[in-house]
Amino acid sequence: MPSLKLKPIRLMLVDDHEVVRIGLRTVLGRHRDIKVVGEAMAMTEAVREALRLKPDVILMDARLQDGSGVEACREILSACPSTRIVFLTSYADDDSVLAATLAGAHGYLLKEIDAAALIRAIRSIAQGQSLLDPSLMERTLAWIKGLRTADKTVKGNPLSAQEERVMALVAQGKTNKEIAAALGLSDKTVKNYLANVFQKLRVTRRAQAAAFFVKRQGQ
Repeated sequence: MPSLKLKPIRLMLVDDHEVVRIGLRTVLGRHRDIKVVGEAMAMTEAVREALRLKPDVILMDARLQDGSGVEACREILSACPSTRIVFLTSYADDDSVLAATLAGAHGYLLKEIDAAALIRAIRSIAQGQSLLDPSLMERTLAWIKGLRTADKTVKGNPLSAQEERVMALVAQGKTNKEIAAALGLSDKTVKNYLANVFQKLRVTRRAQAAAFFVKRQGQ
């Protein structure tokens, strides 16, 4: 009885650097169980191609030519919930990691990863697992600790309506300048609101405050 031939993982590359895409294509092309079906270099192009191709997995950079990978991730997953997105990026800052996670990403890897580990990660993501770069694990634990601290303190000192609006945009990965423009405020006023939120929640990091906000919204 002939063995069943498994379908290859249909993968899409999204990165604004052509050299990176060429390098990834070369590495991935050595593995028969992974097939690169498309690529994009900008946010709008990524969303359009993802909706057309419906790949199994997308390797997504955090920052693209005309927007962010986080925004592209959110749009793609809302239309193609079966597609799995893993960020492959050079940006390891807390806000980028958290914004990607909150957008529904299934993994976050740094470009320092070696080829063999990347292939294993793609296969794991395609099989339904979620992955976080080991170097980012300590920060994730810090977010969890921050959530516990905030949970204990926020009941007696709730956020104001405007602070809630600011945090909703922070959780979407918006910068202070983008938040200021969206709410008709100055950058300084946004900073003041965030400082008040940090004090109320007894956290010191933007990522911790945003993680608490999202957790509470889901309760």
